[in-house]
Amino acid sequence: MKKAFEKTYVLNFNKYESIYFQEEKLESPGKNGPSNFIFKSNTDGKKYKNVKEKIEISEEDDFGKEFLVTDSLKNWNWKLENETKKIGNYTCYKAVAIIPVSEEDKKEYEENKNKKGDGKTQFITVLEPKEETITVWYTLEIPVSQGPDQYWGLPGLILEANDGHTIFLCSKITLNPKEKKEIKRPKKGKKVSKKQYNDILEKQLENMKDSNGNINIQIGG
Repeated sequence: MKKAFEKTYVLNFNKYESIYFQEEKLESPGKNGPSNFIFKSNTDGKKYKNVKEKIEISEEDDFGKEFLVTDSLKNWNWKLENETKKIGNYTCYKAVAIIPVSEEDKKEYEENKNKKGDGKTQFITVLEPKEETITVWYTLEIPVSQGPDQYWGLPGLILEANDGHTIFLCSKITLNPKEKKEIKRPKKGKKVSKKQYNDILEKQLENMKDSNGNINIQIGG
């Protein structure tokens, strides 16, 4: 059951850039880019990060439309801990970031709570938002400020990350492969900001609701 929810991802990186994507099939060592390692996780998406320019770009495909979503890199405000552990042959150090509940999340929760009291059936339950703790492990033996998915901002490569829901765990590292591959910025899709993209998704979900505010999804079989 656990294996069914695992996915394998690749992070190709150099000093300033990285691109993170789901691996479609296993390749021989040395064919994945300037430097790379494979993660197993349960999230989707292709993400480019540039820590020098402080930007991230992701290709998203939703409702049959392709988007090129650009945003500033998130500032994690990591708290460095003294705790260490080994991941493979690498000594890793612990870092923690606390994500407080945003005013937007509070507002959304209150709106959904009010809807629940109007007598309409709700198929999606919105839980009361709580602050989140992000725990990562990074190694100074690979001194690049990169990591899987949206994570970055430490003096070494992040080999493990846990947000309480998803665990990103490095399972393989290939440094200085013989066949190097250029890391290219994604270019496919309509260019939108992260806010514009979120607004588009919200509008599409609203269009999918019936007169009672329920979302109906039909699955053919």
